[in-house]
Amino acid sequence: MLRHPFAILPMLLALAGSSLPAPAQEPVPNVVVTATRDPVDKSYRKMVRGMERFARQQAALAPGAKLRFRLLPRLPGTRMEGIALKVVGDTVTLPVDVAPDNSFTLARDERAWREDAALVANRRTTSMTWRADVRSPGVPDGMRRLGDLRLECLVGMEAGLVSNNAHLFNWLSDLLTDPDKVCGTPDGNYLFFTERPVFAVTLHAGARSAQLPPRFLYAGGSQAPADLPYCDCQVLLDRSYYAPLWQRDWPDDTLLSFEYMDEPAPPNAPSAPGIVPGLDRAQVRAALGAGTEVAFGSGVQAWLYPPVQRKTEPEQMQYLVLFGADGKVLKSRAVLAFKRD
Repeated sequence: MLRHPFAILPMLLALAGSSLPAPAQEPVPNVVVTATRDPVDKSYRKMVRGMERFARQQAALAPGAKLRFRLLPRLPGTRMEGIALKVVGDTVTLPVDVAPDNSFTLARDERAWREDAALVANRRTTSMTWRADVRSPGVPDGMRRLGDLRLECLVGMEAGLVSNNAHLFNWLSDLLTDPDKVCGTPDGNYLFFTERPVFAVTLHAGARSAQLPPRFLYAGGSQAPADLPYCDCQVLLDRSYYAPLWQRDWPDDTLLSFEYMDEPAPPNAPSAPGIVPGLDRAQVRAALGAGTEVAFGSGVQAWLYPPVQRKTEPEQMQYLVLFGADGKVLKSRAVLAFKRD
C-alpha cells in the first residue's frame, strides 16, 4: 500500500542511534540558534540542479517539453495574487518574473550559484507549495502526459521543492527525498495536483484505459488532520493524486484525464453497489461498511474502500463515495483494483 513517508522515521531514528559512537565525556558548550532559513525559501543551487536534471532526461521522457516552476497555495487564505520572487545571495539580488498563473523560470547566474543564494518569496513561512511544471506540446487541454509527470517528479525532487517542516528530521532528507527512489517505486508518494477538486483519474494508452483506484487520490487517505501541516497537500487535499510513475507498462505517452467533483458521472460509469445519490452516511455505512473517511475544508467528504471481492464481481474492486456538505451522496464509483508492479 502507499505509505506515509514519515511512518518510517521511528525505525530510522532507532537505526541511526544504534550506529552512532558513544558521546565523549566532555562538557558540551551552549549553542544559541539565532535564526534559520525560512522553509519557503528555496536553494538556488538545488533548483539549478533540477534544471540540469530536466536537460539530461528530457529527450528520454518528454521530448519537446518546456520546464517552468509553479507556486500553489498551501494554507487556507493564502493570497496568491501579487507574489514577488527574487534570488538573494550575499552580494547579488535578482528579480524573478512571475506569470499570472504563478509560474516562472530561473536564469543561470554564476554569482548566485557561488554565493549559495536562496529564492525568496514575499509570503510567510509554509504558505506555499512549489512544483516543477513540465508540459509537452500536443497534449489535449485538461489532460496530462505520464512522461511529463515522471520528469516533473525527478526535477521537483532534485530541486528540493517538496516541503518538510519537521526540522528535527532534516538530517534524514537524503533517505526520504532521493529522486530515483521517490519517482521510481510505488512507495515514492510524490503528489500531483489538479486544477479543481478531483473525483477520478483515468489512464489512456492507445486502445487501453484504466481508472486509478481511490487510494491514488487525496494522498491515499493517509493524512490525519495532525499530519496535514507536514504535507504539501495541506490545503489542496481534494486536488491531490498519485500517478503510477513506476509502472513501465504504461508508456510515457500515456494520457491522464480527470473527472472533477462538480461534474456529473460519465454515462455507464460503474457506481458502488447499492449506492445512489441522495443516500446519507448511515445508509452508506450500512451498505458498504466503514471506509476511510477523508474530510475537506469545503465540507465535502470522500469515503475510500479497499479492494473487496463480492460474489457479483469477478475481480477485486475498490469503491469511492463522495458526499456533499449536507452529508448526502453526490456520486460513487467502483474501480477495478490496480496492478502495482
